[in-house]
Parts: sequence; structure tokens; C-alpha cells
Amino acid sequence: MDQWRHIIRSNTCNTAEVDVFLSFGKMSGHDQLVLCLCELTRLLWKLLLPLVILCALLLTVLVLLVLAVRYWLQSSRNARRARDGRPTVAFLHPYCNAGGGGERVLWCAIRALQNRYTDINIVVYTGDLGVTGQQILEGARRRFNIVLPRPPQFVFLRHRMLVEPNLFPHFTLLGQSIGSIFLGWEALTEFVPDLYIDSMGYAFTLPLFRYFGGCSVGSYVHYPTISTDMLSVVRERNPRFNNPDYVSNSLFLSAFKVVYYCLFALLYGMAGSCSDLIMVNSSWTLDHILSLWRAPNRTSVVYPPCDVSAFLDLPLEEEVDKKCHSIVSVGQFRPEKDHRLQIRAFKKVLDRRREGPGGRESLKLVLIGGCRNQQDEDRVLMLRGLCQELGVGDRVEFKLNIPFEELKRELAESTIGLHTMWNEHFGIGIVECMAAGKVILAHKSGGPKLDIVVPFEGGQTGFLADDEDSYAEAIDQILALPPASRLQIRRNARQSVARFSDQEFEICFLAAMEPLMGTLER
Repeated sequence: MDQWRHIIRSNTCNTAEVDVFLSFGKMSGHDQLVLCLCELTRLLWKLLLPLVILCALLLTVLVLLVLAVRYWLQSSRNARRARDGRPTVAFLHPYCNAGGGGERVLWCAIRALQNRYTDINIVVYTGDLGVTGQQILEGARRRFNIVLPRPPQFVFLRHRMLVEPNLFPHFTLLGQSIGSIFLGWEALTEFVPDLYIDSMGYAFTLPLFRYFGGCSVGSYVHYPTISTDMLSVVRERNPRFNNPDYVSNSLFLSAFKVVYYCLFALLYGMAGSCSDLIMVNSSWTLDHILSLWRAPNRTSVVYPPCDVSAFLDLPLEEEVDKKCHSIVSVGQFRPEKDHRLQIRAFKKVLDRRREGPGGRESLKLVLIGGCRNQQDEDRVLMLRGLCQELGVGDRVEFKLNIPFEELKRELAESTIGLHTMWNEHFGIGIVECMAAGKVILAHKSGGPKLDIVVPFEGGQTGFLADDEDSYAEAIDQILALPPASRLQIRRNARQSVARFSDQEFEICFLAAMEPLMGTLER
């Protein structure tokens, strides 16, 4: 032992360590384990302390960087305020040149603010690079019959493709949300407003404008990015447009997707809760937003504006000896609108009818809607192919991006208004059909079931269905009604939708905006 002690001491200068090493062999297994753990703990502590210091330094640098960026952005806003002499309200709506209900809300909201507050500027962040601001306003006039008191300022964003769903074939919700953060950053660095309104559902931009831009922030929610209904679809392994067969048929993939949805819902709720003001478009949306964002004191229902008055001049008369009945669908050509269900249900109706006058020739289906991009146009081609495959191509017409006057003509000539979207958040097209005096047949879910196709003064206002068979049966039932019975349903429907008029929207929207508008310095 002395010989070993001499050899080891000749190679080290620490006598205590030598003694520990030599006594290690005499220890029991338990004592050796305790000694090893003590040495490991001491080593980890030596490594942990520098790591904590490094993290603290990085956190400090990050905080200083955030403060510097915030100061830079607010300096930009202050310089702009000094130059303009008035506050600015900005709307993020990357697809403002589209022809859907969300765009109608945007233009009516801007018109209401401009009529009420003459001392503010309005900015619209848009990704429509192929058109000018004047062309966008002309499109709003042509499609929605809306003319603004003053033209707003348009800020054209170059990276709208970051929120395109086809960019993210997998993890689409997460990919689009991350993309919206980058798009929001581009918008914020291009123009820093005093009040920011997300009018298209990009909730992850709200903390960006609030904490970096120092803006007051609000949101108008048409449809929650994720909902408890979406979770239930995955849990129950039901195939839908956003839950393909290969996922619903796999227990592992379904379980993984549930976890992914739950984590995303948590992040979505945290982002949405940053909003100072939350407006939702229906009772169905309200329930989901309250469960996700948990801000009841800041949340209110503001029904979207429907151009009810524009359809009141259409005659409301008994349809006596009408030779051809037209079934009209009004809605953008998006997958969730489920135009396939409309075509398949229509096919079943035709199959029950004979050839010739009074049979197949007495019915036609007219699909009216807007195409936002090439993906929507490809979807229309697919739907045309489905019509040919089912043998109904000669009885189905497609009307794309038509002007408002043509829409009125089509509704005037129709008998039934058709809607098939599951859990539609609201349904402006449904209200327009009811205002035009058509018998509405809508999906038995969401806003149509809770807010729109509901009894009026005890009278029926329309019909609801939820699958091919029930839609086909409802169409047959409507067409079999005596003209006088159909007329009474049409009258009830027209009277019931007065609560969804442009005027009602402006009153509710301005009342909801009042607290935030009062904080703007003028």
C-alpha cells in the first residue's frame, strides 16, 4: 500500500485526494455509491452555476432587445402621429379583395367608424398585390354595394403566402399561425397604428401588436381557429375535410392529433386573451371563444352585417304554376362549405324524378361563390368533374365572382336557398337568401341552428338537415308544399332577419368599440 501511495503521490499534488482514492477500495458498496453521488452532485453544481449565469445574461439581452424594438416601433408611431395629427385604426385583412362574408364585415366596420369618427385615419393591411387600392374599393362596391365615405390607406404585405394552407400540408394550424406571426411582424414594421383590429382570425398577431407595438388591440372572430368540436371529431375518429381517413383509421395518429390540438388550443387561448376587446359573430362562436380565451368581460356578440335592405325589393308572391325550380347556394368555394354534399343530395333528388317536363328538367342547382386563389379554382374544377361523374352536369350551374346585381337576379328566380357547412359560424349567405324571400335549407349545426333558422313569432322560418338523405328529403318536402304554405315560411324568414341588417351591425359594432376608441388621443 505504501508503494502505491508513493507512486500516486508522485503524480498528484493533492494528498487528501490520494487518501480518498486509497481508502475507496476499503469502502463498502453502499459507501462507494454515496461517495460517487456526492462527487456527481458537486460536478453538476459546478456546471449549473455557469449555466444559470449564462441564462440570466441571455434573458437580460433578450429583454433589452425587446425593449429596444418596442422603443423603435413606438418612436415610429409617435413620429407619424406628430406628422398626421390624428390617431390611426388598422385592420389586418390579408384577403380584403375577396368576396366573402368576412370582407363584408371589414368594409361595413370601416364605414361605421368613418361615419362616426371624422378625426381618425384607417389603414388596411392586405396581401392583394395584384391590384390597387382603388380597384379593391371598386370590388367592394360591385360585390357588396358598399361605398366608403373616404378611401383608407392600404399597406400591401409581400408575404401573404406564409398563411396559405397549401404551404403547410401537415400541421396546418400551427404552420399558418407561425406564418401569421411573421406576416404580422411585416405589417407592424411597415406601419405602427394606435389601435389594431384583427378582422380575419390571426390571433397570434395580437400579442405582437400589443407588447411590441404598444397598441391597443381588438379582434372580430368569425370562426375559432380550433374548437372543442374539432377535438371531438378527432377523438371519435370521424373522417372530415380536416381529419383525413389515414388519421381517423389510426389509433396512434388520432391520439397524437388530440395531444397536438390540445397544446395548440392552449397557445391559441393565451394569444387571444391578449385582446382588449373581443367581438364574435354568433352564439356558437361565443361559446367556443369563452372556453378558449376565457375573457367574458371583454367579449360580446356582434352579428355580421347582411345587406337585408337590398333584397327587400324582390317580390314576395305565391309561386303559381312555376315550371322550373332553382336551388341556389351562396358561399365561397372553400372545402368546409361542403359543396360535394350539395351535389350528391341534388343527385338523389333527381334520381327520384322522371325524365322530361315536370321531372329532372324542372330542377336546377346554381352554385354561386367567390374564388380566393388557384386552390379554390382547382376545387371548382373538381366539383365540375363530380357533376359529370354523377350525371348531373346538365342540371348544375357555377357562377363565380359575380357582381351584386347578378346575385340578386339569381336569388329572385330561385325557390330554395341551400347551405351545407357543418358548424358554420354564422352564415351571411343564409340571411341573404331569407331576406330575398327564399325557403332556406341549412345545416343543422352552428350559427344557422342557434341564431338564424329559428322560429319567428312562433312561425317556421326554414328547414335544417345534416346528411345527403335528410337534405334530399327536405328538398322534396319543400317542393311538395302548397305555394301558400311556402309563402308563409318565406314571409316569416324575411321578417326574422331584420336583426342582421347593416344598421343593427353598425349600432352594435360602434357600441363595442366605444371603450377602445375613447382611449385614442386626438
